[in-house]
Amino acid sequence: MSSRRASFLDGLRAVAPVLVGVVPFGLVAGAAAVGVGLSGLQAVGLSVVVFAGASQLAAIELLDAGAPVAVVVATALVINLRMLMYSASIAPYLRELSTRWRAGIAYLLTDQAYALSVTRFGADGTVRRRWYYLGVAAPLWVVWQLCTVAGVVVGARVPESLPLEFAVPLTFLALLLPAVTDRAGAVAAVVGGAGAVLGADLPLNLGLIAGAVAGVAAGVAVEAGGDR
Repeated sequence: MSSRRASFLDGLRAVAPVLVGVVPFGLVAGAAAVGVGLSGLQAVGLSVVVFAGASQLAAIELLDAGAPVAVVVATALVINLRMLMYSASIAPYLRELSTRWRAGIAYLLTDQAYALSVTRFGADGTVRRRWYYLGVAAPLWVVWQLCTVAGVVVGARVPESLPLEFAVPLTFLALLLPAVTDRAGAVAAVVGGAGAVLGADLPLNLGLIAGAVAGVAAGVAVEAGGDR
């Protein structure tokens, strides 16, 4: 029991600095949802069911633009395809868990939970992985939902001069930089970021998708070339 508690607390300490960046991100998501006409219940429901900030913001933006529901759903699914790669990467560390546990862990999977957990699992073979993961992922879920509710209630009243949206890229940068540990990762990050910026004016968030695909392709190409 003590080792479980220690691992959970280790995860909580690791994620604590990241939670600071999640707060304005969640406020933005909640405020943006009601800003495009969703009810408070719909905004919170979107947050609970989807639980993916980038997909939620993309879906909200498309709803505001009047995009068909099929396009909104397809865009959210494409953006969240990275979770498939995250799952495949972290699964070997959690294969001893039951199907029920793995399903719950999959629901809580986020960029932050994956990055912090897989880094610790690879460096420390003694940590109780299930409990460390929960120490990282559960607080992220709780803070995200609370901040979404707060955004629904008061976010729309925040002055436009306060750039809450700026916290979104900062949060992802804080996760990205420590994860870039080799040449392939650096190339993927640069190509993906450049592609997304260059394609920012494309309709239906296609620039984001194109940048992601280009970044992955570039990273794979560099890694494959290095193996020869």
